[in-house]
Amino acid sequence: MANLASNFIGIKSPNPFWLASAPPTDKEYNVRRAFEAGWGGVVWKTLGEEGPPIVNVNGPRYGAIWGADRRVLGLNNIELITDRPLQVNLDEMTRVKQDWPDRALIASLMVPVNEDSWKMILDRVAETGCDGVELNFGCPHGMSERGMGSAVGQVPEYIQQITEWCKKHSGLPVIVKLTPNVTDIRKPAQAAKDGGADAVSLINTINSITSVDLDLFAPEPTIDGKGAHGGYCGPAVKPIALNMVAEIARTPSLAGLPISGIGGVTTWRDAAEFMALGAGNVQVCTAAMTYGFKIVQEMISGLSQFMDEKGFDCVDQLVGRAVPNLCDWQHLNLNYVTKARIDQDACIKCGRCYAACEDTSHQAISMSDARVFEVIDAECVACNLCVNVCPVEDCITMEQLAPGTVDPRTGQVVTADYANWTTHPNNPGSCAAE
Repeated sequence: MANLASNFIGIKSPNPFWLASAPPTDKEYNVRRAFEAGWGGVVWKTLGEEGPPIVNVNGPRYGAIWGADRRVLGLNNIELITDRPLQVNLDEMTRVKQDWPDRALIASLMVPVNEDSWKMILDRVAETGCDGVELNFGCPHGMSERGMGSAVGQVPEYIQQITEWCKKHSGLPVIVKLTPNVTDIRKPAQAAKDGGADAVSLINTINSITSVDLDLFAPEPTIDGKGAHGGYCGPAVKPIALNMVAEIARTPSLAGLPISGIGGVTTWRDAAEFMALGAGNVQVCTAAMTYGFKIVQEMISGLSQFMDEKGFDCVDQLVGRAVPNLCDWQHLNLNYVTKARIDQDACIKCGRCYAACEDTSHQAISMSDARVFEVIDAECVACNLCVNVCPVEDCITMEQLAPGTVDPRTGQVVTADYANWTTHPNNPGSCAAE
């Protein structure tokens, strides 16, 4: 089997699967169960300074978006950082690390923008023997209204300043957790790097309202007739997270900045995609909350089998392999031509492809009286919509036209020539486009 051992910024764990800072990592009992199930590491639920107690709501804390089969696609939460006393958490972290020295244990921290507050909590956290700290600059609700969480993560100057404080007052590796509630993720990432961060983790939850109770006319989850915006996570946010991870990984000024990928990781394939786009490891929350801690066993076995099939000896050989193939739109090859193909033996004659193409696309699929559906090559622009709406996997596929053949839609000979793309009239960067 492939070696899944992870060495992320000097923090070693038996595999790259960590639990993210969230309810599953709020206490010793949970974390021990997680390690027994096989998780490589945990980021302890965010700790705050001693002072006025954190008080969570006593009503519903989660809202959800479901698929047609009631599979959870996204969770919205309005829970705050840990409401358990700081010293209780620190004592539990100490015991867990002593009993599980081979697992990564990271302390997530959130205190006001005050150097003394950060120094105090860093000094106390270091005594637990934990492997590093993660600065929570991402939480979009509750704490952000108090000048913490995403209120910090949206201001690069604050990110850099606090990161500098943490590097000054602690010898532990510092991971900066970034909020997705920004227009350009590269700016806060650059601030973290400029402040001396050892790594960044992303994405934290997306500011959201998942639904409205149309009897109470209040956002859900509803607390005594009122609701608040919360943080959205789960499989639905994965595309956003992948893009933000990739933007950091492919930006030259951020080259070499390690990334811990977060956002909708549910399967080994999700993890592999994050790692291929530059993440050194992944953090998981919603999948564990939906299916329990043992889901990591499927992630471990799946990733191991995939790496064996690809001939990878270690996870580092996977990290970043897709980054060179990510480009801006104007660098895509317009000489690459494909057409949809329907496998008549696999077709169940539902007509989804025909309805979607006829009503909303290019009228490139015909339907006979016997409900046989066929692609009209002269009209097919290879948009892939039919593939995506077909309920039968691999029934409709895209076939590349070989160089030298004639595209029936345009009448032009398909060519493999890529050299002339820089002067193509559809290239926004070319003189012809002007």
